Amino acid sequence: MAVTETRPAASSRRTAGSRPPAGRRRRFSGRTALVLLAFMMPAIVFVGLFTYYPLLNGIQMAFRNYNLNDLSDTSWVGLQNFRTLLGDEMFRGTVKNSVVWVVGSLVPQFLIGFTMALWLRRKFRFRGAYQALVFFPWAVSGFLIGILFRWMFNGEFGVVNDLLMKAHLIDTPVPWLADARYAMVAVISANVWYGVTFFAIMILAALQSVPDELYEASAIDGAGKVRTLFSITIPSIRTTLALTVLLRVIWTFNSPELIFGMTGGGPANETHIVTSYMIQVTQEGDYGRASAMGVMVVFVLLLFAIFYLLAVRTRTPRRKAVAR
Repeated sequence: MAVTETRPAASSRRTAGSRPPAGRRRRFSGRTALVLLAFMMPAIVFVGLFTYYPLLNGIQMAFRNYNLNDLSDTSWVGLQNFRTLLGDEMFRGTVKNSVVWVVGSLVPQFLIGFTMALWLRRKFRFRGAYQALVFFPWAVSGFLIGILFRWMFNGEFGVVNDLLMKAHLIDTPVPWLADARYAMVAVISANVWYGVTFFAIMILAALQSVPDELYEASAIDGAGKVRTLFSITIPSIRTTLALTVLLRVIWTFNSPELIFGMTGGGPANETHIVTSYMIQVTQEGDYGRASAMGVMVVFVLLLFAIFYLLAVRTRTPRRKAVAR
């Protein structure tokens, strides 16, 4: 009697999780690529036309004598615009103001926003209403916030002077926006109020991803609130904190609209930062010098971004290795 050899089915020979033969894989056809490219083309054209073309055009203007008041000579001047800026006392003053503006705004924003996020993480009645009230300022334009605080800090009938006089902290109204000694304090105070929301939103989202089991284990071990904060909370959201600070530094440095809404850079240019001064030079028609400022700002921010992104990237694998 002949013995018939039976071969197992192809499906039974395959182990779980094995891939199908290469010949049966779905191939990415040229027609599909053309369809995808057709759908992406409007976005590519839009971004290229309104983002990269102005960027490249601004970079080349930084090396030219480009002034709208005299377009008869737009010759290539090399680094002359940069040398003019470095020798400009006004520009050096705006660099100092930019550092004060960023640091003076960022530190209170981070501390207050972190505290609010810790408070909003707890469960209590009407927590949703409190979150809506806290997050509301982020939906308002920075220029409108500047106009609002300009009226609040008005030296004659502003609400800030009124409250300080009722609290007997001052005897006479303070000219907040007309005195160079107080103008920067006023604009930084407005920016702190405006930017606290961003930190509260980002940090609260990160805190909600921390497992409650870690806090329960910490409570069982008898760890206090301060130790829990520095041993569990901050290490768990360290990457988010670094990226949040990075983004806020870039946005604060590139956000002159609040200053324009409150002081316009005054009094006597004492509240001008680099980006607001760049807008003023652009309005004066000196596109070459303004473009040179823009190139310098982009270069500094790129270095800062690369430094922090590399720092965050190197810290994350180490933390994972320890966790294993």
